[in-house]
Amino acid sequence: MHKRNRWFITSGLLYGLLGGVVALSILISPGSIPGDAPRIHGHIMLLGFILMMIYGIALHVLPRFSGKTLYSERMATWQFYIANAGLPVMIAGWLTQLNPLVLFGGALSFIGMMLFTLNIILTVQPKGPWQ
Repeated sequence: MHKRNRWFITSGLLYGLLGGVVALSILISPGSIPGDAPRIHGHIMLLGFILMMIYGIALHVLPRFSGKTLYSERMATWQFYIANAGLPVMIAGWLTQLNPLVLFGGALSFIGMMLFTLNIILTVQPKGPWQ
């Protein structure tokens, strides 16, 4: 497995643990986290835990299922850095209630999703006509 794919899986697991801590903090002491705590928790779990796990596993498995190599390892590495920059920036925006930070972090996260989509589509497309 490519080291970057392990990074995706590891970051996903760490985000999952962080999301759990945020949820417990909300339950134990409501109001202990400034800003929009439920939205922070939701995005940590969905973009952090679930999506990072999907990225790591899909970048490893889907090329093998298609019998091809990944279209661009470089694009996947950039995707890792951009996606893992976007979520913390969004969280910082919600903690500080600065909407431009939320917007910028969301844009980075979306760019990561677009890079993944493009890379996988170009990897699994058939050589001949679509079947």
